[in-house]
Amino acid sequence: MITVNNVSLRYGDRKLFEDVNIKFSPGNCYGLIGANGAGKSTFLKILSGEIEAQTGTVSLTPGERLAVLKQNHFEYEEVEVIKVVIMGHARLFEIMQEKDAIYMKADFTDEDGMRAAELEGEFAELNGWEADSEAAILLKGLGIGEDLHNKKMADLDGGEKVKVLLAQALFGKPDVLLLDEPTNHLDIKAIQWLEEFLINFENTVIVVSHDRHFLNKVCTHIADLDFSKIQIYVGNYDFWYESSQLATKMAQDANRKKEEKIKELQAFIARFSANASKSKQATSRKKLLDKISLDDIRPSSRRYPYVNFAIEREIGNDLLRVEGLSKTIDGEKVLDNISFVMNKDDKIALVGKNELAKTTLFKILMGEMEPDSGSFKWGITTSQAYFPKDNSQYFEGSDLSLVDWLRQFSPKDDSESFLRGFLGRMLFSGDEVLKKASVLSGGEKVRCMLAKMMLSGSNVLVLDEPTNHLDLESITALNNGLINFKGSLLFSSHDHQFVQTIANRIFEITPSGLVDKQMSYDEYLENQELQQQVAQMY
Repeated sequence: MITVNNVSLRYGDRKLFEDVNIKFSPGNCYGLIGANGAGKSTFLKILSGEIEAQTGTVSLTPGERLAVLKQNHFEYEEVEVIKVVIMGHARLFEIMQEKDAIYMKADFTDEDGMRAAELEGEFAELNGWEADSEAAILLKGLGIGEDLHNKKMADLDGGEKVKVLLAQALFGKPDVLLLDEPTNHLDIKAIQWLEEFLINFENTVIVVSHDRHFLNKVCTHIADLDFSKIQIYVGNYDFWYESSQLATKMAQDANRKKEEKIKELQAFIARFSANASKSKQATSRKKLLDKISLDDIRPSSRRYPYVNFAIEREIGNDLLRVEGLSKTIDGEKVLDNISFVMNKDDKIALVGKNELAKTTLFKILMGEMEPDSGSFKWGITTSQAYFPKDNSQYFEGSDLSLVDWLRQFSPKDDSESFLRGFLGRMLFSGDEVLKKASVLSGGEKVRCMLAKMMLSGSNVLVLDEPTNHLDLESITALNNGLINFKGSLLFSSHDHQFVQTIANRIFEITPSGLVDKQMSYDEYLENQELQQQVAQMY
């Protein structure tokens, strides 16, 4: 167990936390959420001891071990991969090093023998004889093959290094596990493996993630960093989001009959309580959910942008026809004879590992790149709006204020009040609309690009990784906006819930051609898993 007593932290005049008092108990996985800049990563560093709070204490139950997912991917460049994983249990690794040094002595003394015996006893207690096999199992689960286990970290690419550091944090069954964005740079198989690992993990986990599907799968509780406090809620992220939205409506709607809202909230809690039975943490979570009272749920102070893509023209049946598109880049055949027809009401997600192929297809369809061969044709009733993965060309060197930047893309109303109102819905208020477009953060640029697309009134949207750089609130708002969009979509995203809740058709560009499935993302993944299982049988 890890206990936080009266912890406070300020940076200058800015208050991050004040008098935080919470306990993180064994057997639970806590999703730490909060707006960008609220201090989630900072709080994890306080828990790990990397940063000292200005007031209060953090205490770990005596004898327990805490593990942290390291963020420096170049810390162990000259160390073998398998050793990096075992270093996650510092005491065990120290024993192994000392033992090896003693046994390598040319003049082995009686004192050395006694010390070696002591070390061997502690080594066995710490399950040291299983260290290599446990480390190998963790690496294999995360997709690091045996051929890499004895290589140095410097020989691995960036994504592989992330997986090794994650295996290091998981190694040796730590009593408390702190994970800051553990799904970053992981492929879908590695994420699924990590989900199962954490669902079955018996100790304490505290995780920060922008992946809502991941939080929903693994979390038994949500630790909400808001109002400079941290409030613990039973349930996963979806439960927290829906209940906080209902609580906010109740707080804002003082003149309406509160009894109706109370009944709505109580019915919602009961429904989620029933759904919890599907989880592996089922029994305890259901009991806790059953005990929730209305006073346990507070409105959130966080703001959500208003994302609404209204189309100006109804779309016809003839949308997009692609025939035999091929493209080679730097000697690599990225697209090979890609053909498909896009239909009305299609919401197509491009999935899979080949990022360059997806981006290349988007660029060709939007006229930013020429194919080597093949053709495509948009229907005459279509109008397209494009969200590129790299939006820097729209902002670099721009001396325009946000109002003037957005005015360039306003086909109808370019008045100051209209543009300010539009920017306000995207969370730019007051003097923020006067700052230069060139100084925006990554998330702010994405919100500006989405505003640009909304102004266009287009009935076909093409989006290449639109969730990159966004916080949970903006991802949720964009997700809801695209679910409600009346036109057609062609998009890519690594956000599982984003793809699952929007797409009704899945494309994957493979070396052998385009895989085209009229199904949801979860159905597609299940179908792939079944095919792999059959293939392994023969």
